[in-house]
Amino acid sequence: MPDVFTPEKRSEVMSLIRSKWTKPEKIIHNHLKGRKIRHEMHPNMTGNPDILLKENGIAVFIHGCFWHKCPKCFREPENRKDYWLNKVNNNVKRHKHNVRLLKEEGRKAITIWEHDVRKNLEGCLSRLVE
Repeated sequence: MPDVFTPEKRSEVMSLIRSKWTKPEKIIHNHLKGRKIRHEMHPNMTGNPDILLKENGIAVFIHGCFWHKCPKCFREPENRKDYWLNKVNNNVKRHKHNVRLLKEEGRKAITIWEHDVRKNLEGCLSRLVE
């Protein structure tokens, strides 16, 4: 199926996608803040997690289902398949490497998927609080 946007419009749409302060990150942040759970957003540390829970040093990664190849809902792109699959697969490899580095430092890493934030927010929060 051809792209519904012109190349210029597709470029504009893609440029609006952000790596920090995404909607799922804001939702988790607001709930943690509301429950008075001390955390730091986008800490400058090994692995570049999205959230660091200060009490126990747990690194939290909030992954977009497309960008990190969610096992439940990832669909391969139809256009520029080689480019996008290479990009997504590199994201997956980098995440595995970052988790390994964090474990070597004695930290725990938790991954939360975008679809879980939408469908099971309480479950996500209970994983973080435990």
